[in-house]
Amino acid sequence: MSIPAAYLTVILIWATTPLAIKWSAQGVGFSFAVASRMAIGLVVAGLIIAIWRVGLPLHRRARMSYLVGGLSLFGAMTLTYWGSQYIHSGLISVLFGLSPLVTGVLALLWLKEEALTPKKLLGMLLGLAGLAVIFGDTHEMGGSHAVAGVTALLAAVLVYSSGMVWIKRIGDDSPPLATTAGALAVSLPLFGMVWWLMDGHIPAAIPARAEAAIVYLGVFGSVLGFALYYYIIKHMETGKVSLITLVTPVIALLLGSLLNGEDVSVRVWLGAACIGLGLTIHQWKSLVALALSKPVGD
Repeated sequence: MSIPAAYLTVILIWATTPLAIKWSAQGVGFSFAVASRMAIGLVVAGLIIAIWRVGLPLHRRARMSYLVGGLSLFGAMTLTYWGSQYIHSGLISVLFGLSPLVTGVLALLWLKEEALTPKKLLGMLLGLAGLAVIFGDTHEMGGSHAVAGVTALLAAVLVYSSGMVWIKRIGDDSPPLATTAGALAVSLPLFGMVWWLMDGHIPAAIPARAEAAIVYLGVFGSVLGFALYYYIIKHMETGKVSLITLVTPVIALLLGSLLNGEDVSVRVWLGAACIGLGLTIHQWKSLVALALSKPVGD
């Protein structure tokens, strides 16, 4: 698959993922929903690897990528699923829109990619301002426990961003599907442990919408989405990869409002706009380079 096609596919999958996460946990609990999603993902990834004979490299860098990918996947998804119980689905994508700002700081520290210019600092300040606007009214965020939900999502963003930069730093050249399968294999026992400790019961009946959402996330969100995500990480600069989150929040907010009846207030839209503007300023160089389809610095 070409890099632009992979990039667009990841945007579409990530835009629909927040709502699917909300639906998948309805009637079954978040721990069962995320564990079953990852189990389906690992089975599908294993079958594809076997049929296509992709292979599963076990050299040192590959093992490190599997470990880092699995741990970051476990941390980010557990926090996201738990937090999603208390906030609107669209807000999940809005908060993940902060990931390029976090990634930019981590890439500076770990990868020495770019220095913090005044524009980047301004973008970060606007992102923080947008977050402050959203935090202004917990009811508009989704309920009385929204602050806890938002805090969990912010922690998930930090874990997710750290994992992305760390994988980039490792520089593993394994096939993206192998990296996906390896990360799922590392994370699945951890997800299973959380489910066992928090619930430990298989639901007697799974609502049809929750079942469809779990299967969708298992096949597309966990396998196709992550495989293409690792693919573009290996072929694009970190900042360009993070620009995916510039588009997905708007789509996710609209889907939550249209399909899940979520009341997206003016405050949330204003906060999302501040974050989007801050992200645009922060990653302007990467955005222009992406539009021109040339590497940054050329």
